[in-house]
Amino acid sequence: MLPLICEINTLWEPVYPHLARHIGEVCGRRAGSVLEVGPFCGVVYDLVRQGIGSSFRIAFFPRGMDTFYKGEIERRSMGDTVEIVETSPDLSGIEDDTIDLLVFRGALFFPSLFKVDHQAILRVLRPGGTAFVGGGFGKYTPPELIRPLADRSRELNYLIGKKETTIDDIRKDLKAAGITENAEVVTEGGLWVVLKKPLEPLER
Repeated sequence: MLPLICEINTLWEPVYPHLARHIGEVCGRRAGSVLEVGPFCGVVYDLVRQGIGSSFRIAFFPRGMDTFYKGEIERRSMGDTVEIVETSPDLSGIEDDTIDLLVFRGALFFPSLFKVDHQAILRVLRPGGTAFVGGGFGKYTPPELIRPLADRSRELNYLIGKKETTIDDIRKDLKAAGITENAEVVTEGGLWVVLKKPLEPLER
């Protein structure tokens, strides 16, 4: 399974600059703590390049992906910029209220690998922070860039265990997690949930 995950992460490398632009637009900020989560990480490198965020971490699972990410970071000479930490779908080891932008690609589509924990995502976000959770090429990736990799990407996703999901399924999950008021389902450039953690109320 790990070689397939590594392959799809590498395959998507041409997409990352365009997806990073989309994420930056949704996030609407240029500073703060950025965390990319899960097996499917890679857009963080282009968030660095585009100046979206001021500190950067990959929180990976499953176990064993650290070798791949260390190699990718070294290849980009980002060893002093991007940190790697091991976590789990409940974001163990990530402190509460510390993340300004969280990116979790593939989160909604691989139930055989993990179940996305929306409450955990909200927990680690700083008040005013944003999570970009889901999957897709993003609205700025050109079709001519998508075509050469679409078939292999679809095949790899199937082999890894991707299942189709619907907007209704996602809304049911958000309702079950009790966070519908903090979430927006976005279908432009894929299928995403944008979570916004509200600012703490002013003390009276």
